[in-house]
Amino acid sequence: MKAAMNSLLSRHGRVTFFLLLVSGLCSNPANSFAAEGPKFDVAVELDIWVSMRDGVRLATDIYRPAVNGVAIQEKVPVILQRTPYDKRGKSDIAIGNYFASHGYAVVIQDTRGRFQSEGVWHMLTDDGNDGMDVCEWIGKQPWSNNRIGMIGTSYVGGTQHAVALLKAPNLVTVIPVDAMSNMGYQSMRNAGAFELRFWNWIFTRAAEGSRQVRDPKMKEVLEQMAADRRYYLLNLPTRKGTTPLRFAPEYEEWLVEAMKHGGNDAFWAQNNIVDNPERYKDMPVFLVGGWYDSWGGNTSTNFKALSKTIKGPVYLTMGPWIHGKQGSSSHGQVSFGDDAAIADPPAWRLEWYDRWLKQLDNSVGKSGPFATPVRVFVMGTGDGRKTETGLLYHGGFWRDEQEWPLARTQYTNFFLQPDGGLSRTAVAANTASTSFTFDPSNPVPTIGGNLSSAEGIMLQGAWDQRGGDQVWNAQEPIPLSARRDVLVFQTEPLAEQIEVTGEIEVKLWVSSSAVDTDFTAKLIDVYPSSPDFPGGFDLNLEDGIVRARYRNSLKQETFMTPGESYPVTIKLYPTSNVFKKGHRIRVDISSSNFPRFDVNPNSGEPLGDHRRLVVATNTIYHDRARASQIVLPVIPAKNKSQ
Repeated sequence: MKAAMNSLLSRHGRVTFFLLLVSGLCSNPANSFAAEGPKFDVAVELDIWVSMRDGVRLATDIYRPAVNGVAIQEKVPVILQRTPYDKRGKSDIAIGNYFASHGYAVVIQDTRGRFQSEGVWHMLTDDGNDGMDVCEWIGKQPWSNNRIGMIGTSYVGGTQHAVALLKAPNLVTVIPVDAMSNMGYQSMRNAGAFELRFWNWIFTRAAEGSRQVRDPKMKEVLEQMAADRRYYLLNLPTRKGTTPLRFAPEYEEWLVEAMKHGGNDAFWAQNNIVDNPERYKDMPVFLVGGWYDSWGGNTSTNFKALSKTIKGPVYLTMGPWIHGKQGSSSHGQVSFGDDAAIADPPAWRLEWYDRWLKQLDNSVGKSGPFATPVRVFVMGTGDGRKTETGLLYHGGFWRDEQEWPLARTQYTNFFLQPDGGLSRTAVAANTASTSFTFDPSNPVPTIGGNLSSAEGIMLQGAWDQRGGDQVWNAQEPIPLSARRDVLVFQTEPLAEQIEVTGEIEVKLWVSSSAVDTDFTAKLIDVYPSSPDFPGGFDLNLEDGIVRARYRNSLKQETFMTPGESYPVTIKLYPTSNVFKKGHRIRVDISSSNFPRFDVNPNSGEPLGDHRRLVVATNTIYHDRARASQIVLPVIPAKNKSQ
């Protein structure tokens, strides 16, 4: 369809298409709350130019309900999607067709400087004003009833937040899924470290959809750069003018600056919701995230901030998903069971839009999956068998809740023991510590985790923590726990199951021979040996990092004095998991997780501008006065229900 549309556009310019929805294009939703099928045909207008306040024109496609091939004249609510990923992509066309067939006008637009739109791309900073202008334009159209909802995932979710923070006119509701926000805290800069998935995003997106690739010869140059990106990744930092990225200057400029701004400063102000919740438009907000998503921590943090600030209502759904995969029940090497997947993601969203845009009396606020403001998937109640497709069946179930974090949470300290144990009993020794050598030239490899934009450099989601052919920078088939620079602390096999649901912190006492270094932590559910998995399975749940120079504040750098001990806190992503009887709770401590995070050179040089790598001796203390620990949000067993 895309090729045919583009062919017609090249011959005729602006064209109006009328699409008759046939059986199978929009299947009947599986969920009982949206059993009705499509009611309308769809009329599509392609490449309408919408002018912004500065005269830049953005390419826009419009999908409208139609009868017998003719767009209806009735004013209808509008669903807006603003994307840097090509408005003519397969999923975008499906969104337009689906919601238009259910009585909405759908406006899908290439963001500034991307694909067909004019202008120069900047990372989200134009999307507030541009989104405002589009909302005003929609309000003037004869087919609009001035009630707009926004849709989209990831960056496209970020464009929703950008508009909501400006209280855009005619905007009635948003569904930001896995959405970009609070970039100076976590998910882009993470406690001072840089999440290299956005390095990957720049190297790949400059080669796809940028204004530069409209030149076929330049497209070849940038595509070759993207293909070779692992070589560039091993030679960080990326410096201005030293790679082919210089031919896409707005992408190079953002990346070089982003890797220099370690603190939560003005560079990261766009979409900072946690510090500015009062700026958010007071309207119904449906936040969606995943336990293995790259924005999971910010999604739950936004719920806490907004539910206290606006009347909303504000809803939160957190599933066992990786980025953008709400319709999937498995990822990596693990299955969470069929119930983990949203059976019909478009119908799921339609129910929300029908409630707030059409003001229908439906299931929202009354029955599942919208019975309560918070819905979480509790992982880990599966039997651990190997599925027919060779995956570990970790399983789980959905549970409705009223708040986040859960009011009944019992925050429980598990102390790191000198012998590698993990116990609720505090260490009695007056002096106890474990030291390891951190060599920046040989970082601990990333195997799964809270990732997105990871194509070609990382594996997303749930994986046994072992190297192998699937990990390009960890080909050796040995567990990460075998490395000298990974400190393993784990409980004895559990006598009874423990549910952990909520926010997680690792509080360490540390020292280093360097003036600056990193400390990382990873929470792991250790499966025992079984007939299907005789070697057990070390299942990663969540991870985190802290850059020592930002241990006291994300506003100001404070270097360490070599040999002096300091407290640091590592904020992991949130989770919900049952550690079953016989399993172990494990925490891995190290100083790198590459390429999940950029590697600290330990030299104390300015961020993003180092030339030297310094081998450091890093120490974790676990004695009576310096009790390193992980604080787990334990849910009392007597209150659990399935």
